Amino acid sequence: MPELVRLQKHIADLGICSRRKAEVLIADGKVTVNGNPAELGMKVDPAEDVVEVEGKKNKHNQPTDYNQKMYILLNKPIGYISSASSKQGDSVLDLLTKENCVGRDKRDIKNRVYPVGRLDKDSEGLVLLTNDGELTNELTHPRYEHEKEYEIVIEKSLSRDTKKVLETGMNIDDDFVQGIIIKKEFNKGRRTIVTVILKEGKNRQIRKMFGNLGYHVQSLKRTRINKLKLGVLPIGKWKLVKKENIV
Repeated sequence: MPELVRLQKHIADLGICSRRKAEVLIADGKVTVNGNPAELGMKVDPAEDVVEVEGKKNKHNQPTDYNQKMYILLNKPIGYISSASSKQGDSVLDLLTKENCVGRDKRDIKNRVYPVGRLDKDSEGLVLLTNDGELTNELTHPRYEHEKEYEIVIEKSLSRDTKKVLETGMNIDDDFVQGIIIKKEFNKGRRTIVTVILKEGKNRQIRKMFGNLGYHVQSLKRTRINKLKLGVLPIGKWKLVKKENIV
């Protein structure tokens, strides 16, 4: 008997997107199996079934290097979107060239990878790209509470009351968001630089939290995801990393 796996897991294993994104695509009717519309919860034989995602065929029996799990650390510049598509602007995938690679193992990326989570177009810093669907699910699902660290520049110091609200949590867009951890704060000229840790990470959460309290975020840079640190990697450059350096 062939070993069957859930369709959304199979799509994630192919490196197309995360399992949660795959579930959305299946529900939206953008996935077929052997030419038939897919259904949530169905199982497939990875070795035999032909899966099409948004009109593109994907078979599991690709060459070994295609199926190999890859983990890429990128220092995203401002102006690029954290998306596997360039439909809405320059994508972080456009930066994955041999020329932008740091280290001895310079290469072109033939594997299909995608960014884990999101980093706003007007923000910079650490973006992790992979084709490991299981890792993506672990890093993005709120229940695992993996830390993400950011360096924020604002125009004035935080008051005691502001810190309390930021660390307690607040309502944003009719939805309560968890508090953040304020790790460090120091003044640099007329600006204040704050290092914060986030465990949840909803859309533009940090900017909205500070904005609700009267603070304008002048710049935002992500410096860490779980164990993975940005370090001194230049803006726009990328390098391969190992999974054990992430989780």
